Amino acid sequence: MKTHHINPGASKTVFIVEDSASVRSRLVSLLEDIEGVRIVGEAETPANAVQGILASHPDYVVLDFQLLGGTGVEVLRTVCPKAPDIQFIMLTNHPNPQYRRLCMENGAQYFFDKSSEFTRVRDVIADLESIS
Repeated sequence: MKTHHINPGASKTVFIVEDSASVRSRLVSLLEDIEGVRIVGEAETPANAVQGILASHPDYVVLDFQLLGGTGVEVLRTVCPKAPDIQFIMLTNHPNPQYRRLCMENGAQYFFDKSSEFTRVRDVIADLESIS
């Protein structure tokens, strides 16, 4: 699990859960450019994700479906009941309707296909930031 320096002036915080280091790096680059948004942590396993999310209590979690040793659904099932105010954005290479339904039923607010909707993550956080 990787943590980032938290800027006290940041109005919105994001935790990234993704098992691919290159994708995590792309997400950090994509999101750090948004004014007022800071990355507060990263994880690649469900256990590290749950621990990091509950410790940092971010505003948003960008969550991959397939993780090292498990799935993002495990993270949703553990975190959402304890922290229902966190916004979960699923970003996956598995955009099957049954996975979308499973994620949404377990607390995800968004579900995007990595191959065609990657930048929608930035759009959602930037849009939410501007209306919050």
